[in-house]
Amino acid sequence: MLCAEEEIINGMAAIVNNEVITFSQVRELVVAQEKVAAETLQGDQLAAKIKELRQSAINDLINRSLILQEYKKKEFTIPEYVIDDSVAKVIREEFGGDRAVFIKTLQSQGYSLARFRQLQKDKIIVSAMRSSKLKENYVVSPVKVRAFYDQNRSAYTTPEQVKLRMIVLHEGDTTGTVTKISKKGMADEVRHKIAGGAEFDRMAQMYSEDSTQDSGGDFGWVERKTLNETLSKAAFSMKAGEVSPVIELDNSYYILMVEEMKSASTKPLQEVQQEIERHLIEEEMLQAQERWMKGLRDKAYIKIL
Repeated sequence: MLCAEEEIINGMAAIVNNEVITFSQVRELVVAQEKVAAETLQGDQLAAKIKELRQSAINDLINRSLILQEYKKKEFTIPEYVIDDSVAKVIREEFGGDRAVFIKTLQSQGYSLARFRQLQKDKIIVSAMRSSKLKENYVVSPVKVRAFYDQNRSAYTTPEQVKLRMIVLHEGDTTGTVTKISKKGMADEVRHKIAGGAEFDRMAQMYSEDSTQDSGGDFGWVERKTLNETLSKAAFSMKAGEVSPVIELDNSYYILMVEEMKSASTKPLQEVQQEIERHLIEEEMLQAQERWMKGLRDKAYIKIL
């Protein structure tokens, strides 16, 4: 007689026509994902995540069962050497060609070689059946390509950018001999030195209290949305080579220098046309497979328990 836990594990999760999907099959698919979830979630969040994972696994198993049933109905066959090659590839790529280690790993995971071969066969069948439902040549019309480009133009657009350096001084961070000098006064003095010809990056290394101090205040290329609204407005109103006045903001003082500027630019359609075509073809292929699966589901008896 099975113990209670065994009965649960081997109990029915779903029925697909005349075949049963067991809880053990569901667990087989999600055990690794549930372990990862348990490391980062707890309580209701963990329970909800586990429920989501198991529902997704049941759905995948239903699809797999329907495809395998269709394969048997069509009386297709797969040569044994195809399965042999698949197993050999796993041993070669994942176990360095060591068959003994491969067998031991299977045993430690509760698999027999026969069970593993069956799983590989099922994978091959599912992949082949899905592929058989796809046309050999998909053609995407120029009208569709143009429409996709127009609707997603922002994805191919690089926004306006400036190459920025910045000196930042914070009130309250004074130490030693500089405690008697206000940071505003220090910022004005630094700005005066830069106006007199001092190198901006050198001044940043000497005075800035920002994390970019060692790199001479180098912030690299930034977009408008990267900066605080006040700083962004200042930076993008300047010309290349220009240095801002001292900007007071949130108890800190900023001096900006724009080194270079880039205007917003959009890649022309010709440059991204092949990329868009590939994307649209992938969408067509996915939709074709989904229509096929829907047809199998519509004709099947499916009950999730």
